[in-house]
Amino acid sequence: MERKDFIKKFAIGGSILLTAPVLFSGCSKDETLGEGGNNDQNGIVVDLSLPAYSALGTVGGSVNKGEIIIIRTSDTNYIALSNVCTHSGCTVGYNSGTTELVCPCHGSKFSTSGSVTNGPAPTSLKKYNVVKEGNTLTIT
Repeated sequence: MERKDFIKKFAIGGSILLTAPVLFSGCSKDETLGEGGNNDQNGIVVDLSLPAYSALGTVGGSVNKGEIIIIRTSDTNYIALSNVCTHSGCTVGYNSGTTELVCPCHGSKFSTSGSVTNGPAPTSLKKYNVVKEGNTLTIT
């Protein structure tokens, strides 16, 4: 084998070796959601005492965590919905003034139950169960 062929094959093999872990970890179902939020067997756990979740300290506050939006709807109630619009996949945001989730791409609107109130979105947002214990939310 010539030196040029060896270097070329070595470079290709090294590239494959370096990218394989990234490719395979992207297929993992158990993603860490970042500081204060992670997946365990019981769902996603969010520590409300962390600065990243300070918006949830007031009624009407919301936080996006991965593909989930968490909204504080009252002094004692939190909801969690998919934040991915069912029309074109854009990220919806919460408008506390109208208590609606709005898609910035095509104007779809959703209620806090996840149902479509204004199209073109064809289906509701997925809703998750939220349990609060102390300063911790568990989303399943």
